[in-house]
Amino acid sequence: MMNKPLISLKNRRILLGITGGIAAYKAAELTRRLQDQGADVRVIMTRSATEFITPLTMQALSTHPVHLDLLNPDTESVMGHIELARWADLILIAPASANFLARFASGQGDDLLTTVCLAAQCPVAVAPAMNQAMWSKPATQTNSATLLQRGVQILGPEDGIQACGETGSGRLMAVDQLVVRVSELFNTGLLQGKTVMITAGPTREAIDPVRYISNHSSGKQGYALAAAAADAGAHVILVSGPTNLTAPDRVELIQVISAQDMHEAVQERIALTDVFIGVAAVADYRPKLVQQHKIKKDQNGQRSLTLELVENPDVIAEVAMRADKPFTIGFAAETEQVEAYARKKLIDKKLDMIVANNVGNTEIGFNSDVNAITVYFQDRAIDLPTMSKRILSEHLVELISQQLTETL
Repeated sequence: MMNKPLISLKNRRILLGITGGIAAYKAAELTRRLQDQGADVRVIMTRSATEFITPLTMQALSTHPVHLDLLNPDTESVMGHIELARWADLILIAPASANFLARFASGQGDDLLTTVCLAAQCPVAVAPAMNQAMWSKPATQTNSATLLQRGVQILGPEDGIQACGETGSGRLMAVDQLVVRVSELFNTGLLQGKTVMITAGPTREAIDPVRYISNHSSGKQGYALAAAAADAGAHVILVSGPTNLTAPDRVELIQVISAQDMHEAVQERIALTDVFIGVAAVADYRPKLVQQHKIKKDQNGQRSLTLELVENPDVIAEVAMRADKPFTIGFAAETEQVEAYARKKLIDKKLDMIVANNVGNTEIGFNSDVNAITVYFQDRAIDLPTMSKRILSEHLVELISQQLTETL
């Protein structure tokens, strides 16, 4: 039984790698237990793993096709191994054989699993399982130490009776304990005790009761940041325009419609905030007059509509101008001259940092699940390549935490 509280794995994307060994059968139960905690699990199996448990079993349990081969004509046309690496919030190899540890430590990419691990921007964890003599060998211990030094999480192994009848260290960590350890990997504590306010999504500026002015923002990046900040221990206030997303666990959601609504919601709570992140695509203008009834065509079936627009309040600029301003981060979604526009916004609005991306790139546009950004500070810039918006958010949380520490 699990005897420690779990960090929710709801909406977490876990790529489970299964290597060859008798403990491979436990991957079936592990998949179920991860799903019970809300995770979306997809599976990569090495060819030797299929000698112990069938891909059909793992496909039925995960409800996704099992990935087996590096050079698969059905997926490599879109660089399938890169897509898998970008999809995952965590790569978990359980069980991890001695052979896999050796190949991973040496940087090999001779099959799908090792190649995905090499391409990953997300955390990687391995749960070794092998005969006690194999685990104790200097070569295996060196490989494990090398991976640990490179930031790979080593989960286990445990002591006990093994399938071969011998007793010693080398058993796969118990499934329930693995789930606990996986959940702990997402709890960084980097923003513990901080209050973080995040704006997300679009705003809608009414023309009449039926029509409005808006934009293509999906809210995915802002919601991913809210989840990452909550996992980092922050009290998160998410001020969201209209989206189709569900608020992350442990996040206080304030739903708004217009830019004026968002401005008012932010101003009501900003004095209690340590960090403000303006991710929302706030409309710059709104119609001066909102018609009380739906605008109709004239008697000849013609309609000519002229809208007089007035400027909306600049939500993030007002936050940054406060005497007691929080650490303030802006977002710049541009289609050209990304660096120039981002740096201008950073300076003009007196922001502490700004995150810029090219939404003209359809791969990382508003509705994509991945993003690639450049983070600008007054004195430097940091590029973060294409990865899932959730993992990108965790990198941003790390940068924010570092900046907060440096300004204390």
